[in-house]
Amino acid sequence: MKKTTLTLFALSLAVAPSGGWAQQAGGSEFVIQQQSLPNPDNEPAPVHPVPHPRQLKWQETEFYAFFHYGMNTYTGKEWGYGDEDEDLFAPTQAPNPKQWLEAVKAAGMKGGIAVVKHHDGFCLWPTATTSHNVENSSNAYAKETNIPRDFAAAAKELGMKYGFYISPWDRNSALYGTDKYVSDVFLRQCAELAQYGTDQFEMWFDGANGGDGYYGGKNTTINVDQSTYYDVPNLRDSVHKVCPDCVLWGVGGEARWIGNEAGWAGETNWSPENRGTAPEGNGMYGSENGWFWLPGESDAKGTNNGWFYHDGETVKSAERLFQMYLETVGRNSTLILNMPPNKAGVLPTATVDVLEDLGNLLETRLGNDLARTAKVEVSETRTAGASRNYEATNLTDGDKDTYWATNDGTTSATITLTWDSPQRIHFVALQEYIKLGQRVKAFKIETSTDGSSNWTERGGSIQQTTVGYKRIIPLNGSTSNYGSAISVKGVRVTIEDSKACPLLHTLSVY
Repeated sequence: MKKTTLTLFALSLAVAPSGGWAQQAGGSEFVIQQQSLPNPDNEPAPVHPVPHPRQLKWQETEFYAFFHYGMNTYTGKEWGYGDEDEDLFAPTQAPNPKQWLEAVKAAGMKGGIAVVKHHDGFCLWPTATTSHNVENSSNAYAKETNIPRDFAAAAKELGMKYGFYISPWDRNSALYGTDKYVSDVFLRQCAELAQYGTDQFEMWFDGANGGDGYYGGKNTTINVDQSTYYDVPNLRDSVHKVCPDCVLWGVGGEARWIGNEAGWAGETNWSPENRGTAPEGNGMYGSENGWFWLPGESDAKGTNNGWFYHDGETVKSAERLFQMYLETVGRNSTLILNMPPNKAGVLPTATVDVLEDLGNLLETRLGNDLARTAKVEVSETRTAGASRNYEATNLTDGDKDTYWATNDGTTSATITLTWDSPQRIHFVALQEYIKLGQRVKAFKIETSTDGSSNWTERGGSIQQTTVGYKRIIPLNGSTSNYGSAISVKGVRVTIEDSKACPLLHTLSVY
């Protein structure tokens, strides 16, 4: 009898599914207890901090527009004092946000942020929070203006992302500096704007936090502590309940200011940062060991004057704007490029033409990924899991959710692309799988005319340190001079140092 019991027990073990056995109270009966392996796909452990899903979606937007339009468009100021007569907002025709977005879409941008309230407190929609808004202008076009409504509708029609700039500082409001301003004006305005679309990708809060102003006729100076005054935790919770994918920039604390308004980020640029340690002064670079995922956004002017439209201004050349793109999007930042509408509420013809030229440059220079036709070899491939592999071909499959990786403990590796026939190239782009954190600390790029020998290091004096979401390296070492193409049969990328095993989802060659 004893022998039979052991045989049946052994047989039941052989046919049992993955799991374990537990003995019931009382002694002799066994039941199956399901268990699972801790990491069946052998995925690398994350390197913290990591982005929230809404931050990742925001980073994938990459390049989008800023539209500074409002009372200042008609007064010629950059910062209105707050005492402007509403009649001064006087469009010469109905403002046309769809035209703004069509123009920037032609430039390769994926969305835009419309200024709907600047520091003067004038609101470009019929708000219940203040009389300082479009409804109280005597201009017929102004009375019909509702920029949030029309901007959101146009973005949805064009398949673009959208959001709004709303100034926390309000030089018009008599309540500014008191608790009632935050509860009865600012938070209510944010709630009103959230209702114009639950799919907003960003709400932009300028860092300006007080100073002199009209303040309902007090004509005084009021300063506040922005870290506590605006009730940011409540602000974030309130907006995210309605707009779950909306990143709150600036005061909202979910993305950082790159810090120069000149259209460049640091060649070394980490997404992690430490709040409360003057991130504006370090905005171009981030902090390798920062505690928070706080990716950078570069805000830059596309015209030669201020943020708002001014008579006689000119638009920067497509070549200059392409350089800005390389020095921001190509350095682990997003680029929000300002293109101000004029007094008719449209982008000037010269601006529209340059934006089309920029789109052509981006398509011609960065639109045909030659890596897709290359043979890919790597020095090491991570052991595959149950339903995921980490093969070299993941680098060139066009899928951001697959990636190449090395095994744990390996922090340097090489990736080699080769072609049977020579390719004429200018740029190499790398993208980390940042869902699991930013890792790469140093790399180098080399090319070969025959694909197997005589490797030449490329990129000039450009620091090939961080990668992050995206890094674009001009092989001639210049972001301002497109130059002549290099004829190659091979490109080799060497990851020289990484915080943990490197993870790249895309390697591109243009």
